[in-house]
Amino acid sequence: MTQTTTLGQGYADPALHAQGLYIAGNWRPGSGIPVINPSTAEVLADVPDASVADALRAVDAAEAAAANWRATPARQRAEILRRWFQLMTDHAEELAYLISLENGKALTDARGEVAYAAEFFRWYAEEAVRIPGEFRHAPSGANHILVDHDPIGIAVLITPWNFPAAMATRKIGPALAAGCTVILKPASETPLTAYAMARLGAQAGVPPGVVNVLTTTQPAAVTNAMLADPRVRKLSFTGSTAVGRTLLAVAAQTVVSCSMELGGNAPFLVFDDADLPAALDGAMIAKMRNAGEACTAANRFYVQAGIHDAFVAGLTERMAALQVGPGIKAQTQVGPMITKNAVSKIDHLVSSAIAQGARLHTGGKPLPGNGYFYPPTVLDNVPTDADMAHAEVFGPVAAVYRFETEAQAIALANDTEYGLAAYVYSGDLSRALRVGKGIEAGMIAINRGLMSDPAAPFGGAKQSGLGREGGVTGILEFMEPKYYAVDF
Repeated sequence: MTQTTTLGQGYADPALHAQGLYIAGNWRPGSGIPVINPSTAEVLADVPDASVADALRAVDAAEAAAANWRATPARQRAEILRRWFQLMTDHAEELAYLISLENGKALTDARGEVAYAAEFFRWYAEEAVRIPGEFRHAPSGANHILVDHDPIGIAVLITPWNFPAAMATRKIGPALAAGCTVILKPASETPLTAYAMARLGAQAGVPPGVVNVLTTTQPAAVTNAMLADPRVRKLSFTGSTAVGRTLLAVAAQTVVSCSMELGGNAPFLVFDDADLPAALDGAMIAKMRNAGEACTAANRFYVQAGIHDAFVAGLTERMAALQVGPGIKAQTQVGPMITKNAVSKIDHLVSSAIAQGARLHTGGKPLPGNGYFYPPTVLDNVPTDADMAHAEVFGPVAAVYRFETEAQAIALANDTEYGLAAYVYSGDLSRALRVGKGIEAGMIAINRGLMSDPAAPFGGAKQSGLGREGGVTGILEFMEPKYYAVDF
């Protein structure tokens, strides 16, 4: 039986997670950042606004904890992560409700996020005890080659608002498994989940200073100060490509190692031989997960001429039937956008595409009320030079384009600076793999609308980022190989 959660119950209570900055295992009281419920535009809580001095105190705390955490046996680190996973699972319904309150996403999506987020702790609990090494003979025969992996050092983790739990665990999990201490700076739109995660981590046995959390309205000044500190050796950032470029330039000044998961503009290719109902099912998942506010969201639907009209009709019917409303309502399938500005951006992209000749099939106008709602929207005949064809929509809008040949589909898919994710639907697996090979993206989903998995490497090509999160390679982002030339 599903637990009934109400505002003010346990971990679902916003006030519980507005106790202060979390530094060195202590809560430092403060205020200055109102957290808004995007379903109602009302204030949920007020969290501290960290200064540069607070950020450097967090670095001090991470440094003070670093030596002991680095020396903690891998099995012990693994057990702490495993307990953290279990606590997230135990409090899953409360965490989902909290996410829905501050982010606005439908409860079904929030529950899925909590389950996904928790899996990163379980996965890296298992990977912590499997950090690889090498032993081999030098080709010259002069010596032996040993390669070990050391924790890279203090890591600054910057996460976005769209997946406030999963983006945090996807970074914290491998960092702690590797033996690093961290400072997490969540988005100021959704900080409550991050503070809830810190509270659960302390219960799981994370030592003081190993995980620190701070919120700020001065992200550039605070982040720049931490990156300028020689004790900080790693930056892991998820966010826009524009901000990622700026951070890379700052990190270059102190040669800080960077992992970047940046923007996306995923193409969704449907060939004439695809299973139409399956393609529509996949399209709904790829487009409407978190109401389209996802970097992997399908933005550009390229559909072969023979199946195009049927696909548009089927997608329109499904999108029009979705229930829009406050995230915490049980019947809601599509929650609000994160801010009023997000609604304005989406409305501009849709309106300008229509003005350039796109056909509107459903949706297309912001919804009235106090929250930040935009309806599921379907367009086709979108000009390829429209802003929508090249921007990351980050909303519940599906733009459909017609194509004729396989080569044309690949060219259209690659006509973007981004290269994070792509989707291919075809009844011919050889064709799907061939097309996937031709698409410049870090992740390809074939005949499915969901690709994210803690056990798989997540990341992109081109302007979509550097490095990978998740999978067996994710832990190596937080480690430095150390080579020993040994003569014996």
